[in-house]
Amino acid sequence: MTRPRGPAANLPGFSVPLAVLLALVALLALTAASARGRQTNEEYSARRHRLLAQVDAPVVLFGYTGNENTLEFLRFQQEENFYYLTGHNEEGAALLLIPAVSTGKNAGASREILFLPAKNPRAERWNGPRLAPTDPGIEARTGFQEVQPFSNLSGLVAQLALSFPKLYAELPGPHELGYPHVQIWSDWLRKQAAGVQLENVVPKIVALREIKSPGEIALITRAVEVSVDAHFEAMRMMRPGLFEYQVAARMQFVHADAGCGEEAYAPIVGTGFNSTVLHYDSLESKIADGDIVVLDVACAQDGYAADITRTLPASGHFSPRQREIYEIVLGAQNAAFAAAKPGMFNTGNAPNSIFKIAYDYIDTHGKDSAGNSLGRYFIHGLSHHIGLNVHDPSDPSRPLEPGMVITIEPGIYIPDEKLGVRIEDDVLITESGAKMLSGRLPRDPAEVEAVMAQGRAAREKNR
Repeated sequence: MTRPRGPAANLPGFSVPLAVLLALVALLALTAASARGRQTNEEYSARRHRLLAQVDAPVVLFGYTGNENTLEFLRFQQEENFYYLTGHNEEGAALLLIPAVSTGKNAGASREILFLPAKNPRAERWNGPRLAPTDPGIEARTGFQEVQPFSNLSGLVAQLALSFPKLYAELPGPHELGYPHVQIWSDWLRKQAAGVQLENVVPKIVALREIKSPGEIALITRAVEVSVDAHFEAMRMMRPGLFEYQVAARMQFVHADAGCGEEAYAPIVGTGFNSTVLHYDSLESKIADGDIVVLDVACAQDGYAADITRTLPASGHFSPRQREIYEIVLGAQNAAFAAAKPGMFNTGNAPNSIFKIAYDYIDTHGKDSAGNSLGRYFIHGLSHHIGLNVHDPSDPSRPLEPGMVITIEPGIYIPDEKLGVRIEDDVLITESGAKMLSGRLPRDPAEVEAVMAQGRAAREKNR
């Protein structure tokens, strides 16, 4: 999400508890000044070169303007595909990639041009310094051989339209939500390059993003490790009488205090019936003795997300029924993890789908109060890719490959019993199988209870 940063850059023609507010203010104070780190210029350059090798016409991409979201408590975050190729996390930029052509009127070496807004000292008094095309050493800082003013882009696009029959760009799809960034800029391109065909470049970028580089895996692993620490803290503090928002706030503090300053998504802490609501986010209920509590909370490191869920007994001990459902979910996760390897699929109902393996396990173990099998209570997918987005884009028809990072997260949600259980871990696909990046965090119910007992003993000792 984005936070407003002054005037539009290059844009064409409930009562909340006091504790919640205090926690939010504290979190924002810790994170507002932090900047998203970036990988090396060579990393982004290599991605652009891989994309250039797959296209036969120029690629034009636009960053966010900073006006996509006007909520004051949200910070600017760059459009993901643009950030993936540039590492540039400021407003109002554009990217032009021109492939090498060996013959004909378009003959020449490939070019990569980053377009930046002109220097605006008045705006910088409000929002801080921004990179500008006239800055000394701007090429070395950004990793581009050419950095030009944004105002030059329209003329260059018009010239390219005379030489190339098509351009690649992001084009609107059926699932574009919120601010119509893609629609606005594709319309702009059609005006600048009238009569030229626009082809969607997103599938090519998504194919690149699905395989994570060592640098990306390192950032995801860092986010996972800090998120695991936050879950340990939640296990140790969990007890009846706390509010959901208190648990979430403590976990977010652990993230921020460790330098993992972005939440990967809105925290989910659901007690009792709320544990059966998949994306529950109110965080207002008091945790009661005998409740089960689902905690789906994780941070992002320099834009790269973790995604971890654990289910805890509020009292520190699972009831027999809670443990029964928990162990079924754990068994399904273990079965899926054991099968995760290159060539398998993480979605779908084919025999080589880890979703089907997990679903079949749940549907053949245990019953509800009416004697029905439990498959009907597994109401979401098993897995998704993670990366710059907690639900990173992927092609469901592409099998798992080494370097992909996915979640494995089976769940059972029985509203009539106020009983929801989800166990979610982050998994790196390797050459021969899979590695659980979040494996340091206990999943076995006895181990979960042991960590909670340690927290209870520490509280009693400090009374």
